[in-house]
Amino acid sequence: MTTAVIGLGLIGGTFALALKDEKISTSIIGVENNEIHASKALQLGLVDEVLPLIEAVKKADLIILATPVTIASEQLTEILNNISTQIVTDTGSTKLGLIEAIKNHPKRGRYVPSHPMWGTEFSGPEAARHNVLNGIVNIICDKNDSDEDALEFIENIYNRIGMRLVYMNSVAHDTHLAYVSHISHISSFALANTVLGKEKEEDTIFNLASSGFESTVRLAKSNAATWVPVFKQNKENVLDVLNEYISQLRKFKSALEKENWEYLNELIENSNEIKRVLDKNVKDENISLKQISKQVVSKK
Repeated sequence: MTTAVIGLGLIGGTFALALKDEKISTSIIGVENNEIHASKALQLGLVDEVLPLIEAVKKADLIILATPVTIASEQLTEILNNISTQIVTDTGSTKLGLIEAIKNHPKRGRYVPSHPMWGTEFSGPEAARHNVLNGIVNIICDKNDSDEDALEFIENIYNRIGMRLVYMNSVAHDTHLAYVSHISHISSFALANTVLGKEKEEDTIFNLASSGFESTVRLAKSNAATWVPVFKQNKENVLDVLNEYISQLRKFKSALEKENWEYLNELIENSNEIKRVLDKNVKDENISLKQISKQVVSKK
């Protein structure tokens, strides 16, 4: 199988490596407008060759779109205009904008929208990693709008990589991602700007920053070229979450201003509920994995 990977950054490069490592693709074609990134991707062995978009699409059996979501919307239409029976998927952090852009396209069924729930704060071909997608959730959206063979093909590939598939409609996807991902990045960007604006001594930041601070601002290292398009496409959901977040910050501010330590304690204890939610999900996940293992053993 020949795969074309459009966008050779962190996500595109990591999927290229996974397809090679699992021997799913015999040939991987890269498409990358940044000449430095294209050269680096070839040097690192992420891809076997780099070609222009349409030439790569016509030579490929599978096309993986891993560019910023606003660019991907335009590229997806162009890709569908130039395929016959090839299959297209993507890795974008928003889905509704992409799907709306091609919902009436005659080749809509060849597209399987997906979103791997993995990433780091780093970018570029050098950020691509081996063996990190096994066990990672990959969300497939609006599966009934994809052709049956295209959906089965993509499911099979993700299963071979070792990813766990979750199904969701695109509206729900964008709403949930605003809460569990997009707001985390905004809060990290804002905290970094707050510290940089108030604390002018860089050595002090370095010397006094605790592991808690470092983990909280880790996402502030993320690439603006990736995240501005995400916020743009998911603006309404992000604003809704941001308003709630600001409301919560005001509660903490009010408790401190009024020296209402009882209320402050209540706010913190209420936030501790997130531990129960996360622990429950981990427990349910482990039970599901055990059940799957038992089924595999029984089939053998």
